[in-house]
Amino acid sequence: MVTAERGAPDGSTTTVLAGADEDGQRLDRALALQLPALSRTRLKRLIYAGHVVCEGVTLRDPALRVRGGQNFVVFLPDDMDARPIAQPIALDIRFEDRHLIVIDKPAGLVVHPAPGNPDGTLVNALISHCGASLFGIGGVLRPGIVHRLDKDTSGLMVVAKTEAAHHALSCDFMLRRVDRAYAAIVWGVPTPLAGEIAGNIGRSVVNRKKMAVVGEGGGKPAITHYRVERSFHVQAALLECRLATGRTHQIRVHLAHRRHPLIGDPIYGTRAGRAVARGGAIGARIAKFPRQALHARLLGFTHPAGRGRLSFASPLPADLCELLGNLEQL
Repeated sequence: MVTAERGAPDGSTTTVLAGADEDGQRLDRALALQLPALSRTRLKRLIYAGHVVCEGVTLRDPALRVRGGQNFVVFLPDDMDARPIAQPIALDIRFEDRHLIVIDKPAGLVVHPAPGNPDGTLVNALISHCGASLFGIGGVLRPGIVHRLDKDTSGLMVVAKTEAAHHALSCDFMLRRVDRAYAAIVWGVPTPLAGEIAGNIGRSVVNRKKMAVVGEGGGKPAITHYRVERSFHVQAALLECRLATGRTHQIRVHLAHRRHPLIGDPIYGTRAGRAVARGGAIGARIAKFPRQALHARLLGFTHPAGRGRLSFASPLPADLCELLGNLEQL
């Protein structure tokens, strides 16, 4: 059971009574079941921030097991839960009908409003383009969103424009029926030249803002298939990566774990570029590449309204082409 009321001047509170069905569930999952407008990721952030209270005790562990009959109070700051506004931001549209839209997202564009990025996002652009009909499709803060790319990852995304399309596409992503391939430019040359990286991904115990490959029993299973398409001596390589699972920062974490981080990755990168930087102006430009060199270049899925299989390809953006050109000159 859920009840809502106005709380402090800068927010509201929602009270959730855990039922028998939630007994033994993780706290974040139990809350998500009763608060469908909030994603589990959003709820985890609220828990970490101390915005969930049970019987006067502030809870900060999303994995805490719930007991039926417990009352949870969730504080929702207004600045995080206001409905996104329409903003006329240009979109590179690859396909659109009344069910969905496929866009080629540029690097630097945040997908949905979040702390530090309350507007100027893909969602704001989509609301401007699609109109009020997009509101409420799959949630308040992320209308139409069924998957996401990191802010500085470029490439193809599909967004639902109806509830039916949102449900169908979400199921296909969950059941791994969507084809996705990424171009990744990494430091060093992986061996073997084609293979699989498997390792559970969870929150880093050293830095809670980062993800990491964790031991058995922790995190969630993750598998990345890779193939070296081109190598640049021993300094770098262009890979194709395909996801068998879809975890947060999966490609970035897996490649860094194998000591081949993405060039330009500000979170999972290493000092690998220092030797290259000493090689003159070209090396310095490569080492200072300003974003993770990752591009979602292929996307294929079944149309949710029975219109067959759709496949899209996106060429490498100009900055990645320039990076490859600089690597050729090493």
